Amino acid sequence: MSIEVDLLVHPRWLIPVEPDRVVLTRHSLAVRDGRIVDILPQADAHARYHAAADHDLPGHALIPGLVNLHTHAAMSLMRGISDDLPLERWLRETIWPAEARHVSPAFVRDGALLAAREMLRGGITTCNDMYFFPEAAASAFAEAGMRAVVGLIVLDFPSAWANDPDDYLRRGLAVRDKWRGHPRIAFSIAPHAPYSVSDAGLERAACLAAELDLPIHIHVHETAHEVSESLAAHGARPLARLERLRLLGPNLTAVHAVHVDAHDLALLAHHGCSVAHCPSSNMKLASGIAPLPAMLRQGINVGLGSDGAASNNRLDLFQEMRQAALLAKVGCLDATAAPAHAVLRMATLGGARALGLDGMIGSLEIGKHADLCAVALGTTPATAPCFDPISHLIYVCDREQVSHVWIDGDLRVRNGKVLLRISDNELLALASLWQTRLV
Repeated sequence: MSIEVDLLVHPRWLIPVEPDRVVLTRHSLAVRDGRIVDILPQADAHARYHAAADHDLPGHALIPGLVNLHTHAAMSLMRGISDDLPLERWLRETIWPAEARHVSPAFVRDGALLAAREMLRGGITTCNDMYFFPEAAASAFAEAGMRAVVGLIVLDFPSAWANDPDDYLRRGLAVRDKWRGHPRIAFSIAPHAPYSVSDAGLERAACLAAELDLPIHIHVHETAHEVSESLAAHGARPLARLERLRLLGPNLTAVHAVHVDAHDLALLAHHGCSVAHCPSSNMKLASGIAPLPAMLRQGINVGLGSDGAASNNRLDLFQEMRQAALLAKVGCLDATAAPAHAVLRMATLGGARALGLDGMIGSLEIGKHADLCAVALGTTPATAPCFDPISHLIYVCDREQVSHVWIDGDLRVRNGKVLLRISDNELLALASLWQTRLV
């Protein structure tokens, strides 16, 4: 007698990520109550299980849902608003003035919905967000059915959201309390950067993160100017200052970490910090090339981030995987640097580990949540032949080849169509409305 499950998926290749470098051919994955309950050969799966939803994907690879370790989702409404500028000018001349005029709960909700649609279409099932009005972002991600860690941003200067570090934290923690217990929405403490938060604000953020066991999400060592400015103002490089203020630890994700020296890397490794590597944004803003191979040699946990659509201009982890692998190789003139399997791990389990979610997501293992992504590898001439599906995922595929996405076993993308309550036409209308206002 067959066992009832909610979902069976039968791909040609099943890539669990953990164990590393493993590819299971013609295996099936069974899901019940949102969790993976079995991974077994397809012939055995057909004999043992009966599912309410049964998906035969003979030309596909099944991988864990991708984890976008750094984004500013609402900034999708600023996609392309100011391109071809270095970071300092881009922020001061365009982004900060536009935010001062237009950011509101409606802006954040609409922008985050637009971003969620884009991320889901590209196989991203979890994102680590940082922006103003965190409750509006949480509402958008919950409506989209995404898993998200929403940053409670902290800044020294006032915004439409809050006035000073204490106000940012007070308002943010009230949002966290309101959403506590939600199955897919969690929160982090998100000081914007060492250069935009005082010692007192950073110390307060560190204390609250430790007290509440929350991740810390912070931009750091993004540009050479940031490092020189920190040396002049504080007599220390940014990471050394964060260590002095007790922010460094396994719960901290250092975003960008481009301009890091051997001592900086040793600090990250010693404290068990993670890095959110954002290669496309780093290239577009001419910030530099992060030393990814050195990070991996030091054993630093690395995940991949898209950054916001205003500085990338895509929320596309397939692009980030390819860019990360190629930049690492050319940056150190070593073709063996950042191999495909390591980069896939960054985009899945690496991101999950940085967020403290690696016990739940990031790999296809029995007992974990069924956050899944199916990618068509062998269905078009452009992807044929396929000798190594892991290599294909990094060097051949793009997000358009994502066919199905599940979160907790719930289907969010079917045959390339994103399943949202809000239609694409409604999203386009919202984007057009905000474009008119921003212009």
